[in-house]
Amino acid sequence: MGKQEEFIREARRIVTAAREQKLALRLLGALAFNYHCPRYNYLQEQLGRVFTDIDFAGRSGDREAIRQLFAGLGYAEDMQVTILYGAGRLVFNNPRGGWHSDVFLDKLEFCHDIPLARRLEVDELTIPLAEMLLEKMQIVKINQKDIIDTIMLLREHEVGAQDTETINGQLIAELCARDWGLWRTVTMNLEKVNQLLAQFTALTAADVADVREKMQILLAYIAGQPKSTAWKLRHKIGARVKWYKEVDELGH
Repeated sequence: MGKQEEFIREARRIVTAAREQKLALRLLGALAFNYHCPRYNYLQEQLGRVFTDIDFAGRSGDREAIRQLFAGLGYAEDMQVTILYGAGRLVFNNPRGGWHSDVFLDKLEFCHDIPLARRLEVDELTIPLAEMLLEKMQIVKINQKDIIDTIMLLREHEVGAQDTETINGQLIAELCARDWGLWRTVTMNLEKVNQLLAQFTALTAADVADVREKMQILLAYIAGQPKSTAWKLRHKIGARVKWYKEVDELGH
């Protein structure tokens, strides 16, 4: 069994154990993209994307149950992280398999906050597709692996106004309409993806055209959503004032 397959098997073991305990623990990161893109996940390998950890989202109200779950599966909790960040973040390591897992509670908190607590039941294995896209698009200093995952997700799925195997453009637009900073970063990163598409030689002309079309659909949702008063006030200030949080290595 290859290393990639071992990561996938371990992720399913954890999710299955959580389901048996009725815990809403949902996969995110590269493995979530791999699972949700069965037709195009070969792009991860062709474009040099590798798995490095197994990350999840859960609820803060389930914190103690999550800690017990991972302990029962042979993981050691990083107590320093728990002490410093335990209200929103837990980290576990499995010395036997070499696995590393971050568990984000209630929200993804990187350059911007992406709420998750009310959306964990949308999918049975992963966070919803819209939040998967935002997981990547909210990173100000976006890198190649994030762009690869974004391309793959857009190639696999349509953009629409609901969730079922669809990237919920309406939800993304609503979040961006409330937060100018998130809007700025998401639209900026979609433009970066558009500019870099041609550099990935593993993509066909059809791949590139399809991804570009879906990004335009998503941008239309974002542009068409009425903006909040707070958004309009922040828009007047613009990029003269920093609109995002710095993310240290632990945070991303």
